[in-house]
Amino acid sequence: MIDVKISEKLKKVCPILTLGCIKANVKVEISSEELLKEINDCCDELNEKISLESIASLPRIKDAREVYKKLGKAPSKYRVSSEALMRRVLQKKGIYKINNIVEINNLISLKSGFSVGSYNIKNIQAPIVLKVGEEGEKYKGIGKELINIGNLPVLTDGISAFGSPTSDSERAMITKDANEIVMFIYSFSGKNEVLNYLNYGKELLEKYSGATDISIKLID
Repeated sequence: MIDVKISEKLKKVCPILTLGCIKANVKVEISSEELLKEINDCCDELNEKISLESIASLPRIKDAREVYKKLGKAPSKYRVSSEALMRRVLQKKGIYKINNIVEINNLISLKSGFSVGSYNIKNIQAPIVLKVGEEGEKYKGIGKELINIGNLPVLTDGISAFGSPTSDSERAMITKDANEIVMFIYSFSGKNEVLNYLNYGKELLEKYSGATDISIKLID
């Protein structure tokens, strides 16, 4: 398993902060119709169960928003990715279809309410630390301009910051040449159910990406 830690500064802000981690060898490809149907079914269920106005009060999203406030980031401007995904679904904007790993990532996030990020291990230099971004720090987001990651929870490696619960950088994004990935479930709500969703992620990766050599870990 890849070496990952949470910084003391971030733990002081959120003592129950937990990272769920899945490392696996995978085959990146266009998503199957079966996987897309699972996502569509999940979206239909969300539309039936919750309203746009209630998303911010969902427990796991509410907890993440509270941590962002404590860090000095406006949670409505820098939304956690799970909240942003749910908003797209309920606004009938649809979810971008990229590849099977990204779609699995998004399905776990929609089901759980946790933000989830997936990264290409070949573009990361361990060790990895989840820490508070430095004031004025920025990176190029996926499909976005430079993102101000100062005071956001960010994943950093031996090179620089590469991911966050809000938006990931282009450097470690999942492309068709990725064959070994690490997927993180960001929980600002403690360990409860994180392991269940790690196992759910393992099942999805095995089913839809032919994943092998899978390892799972909780980091707190």
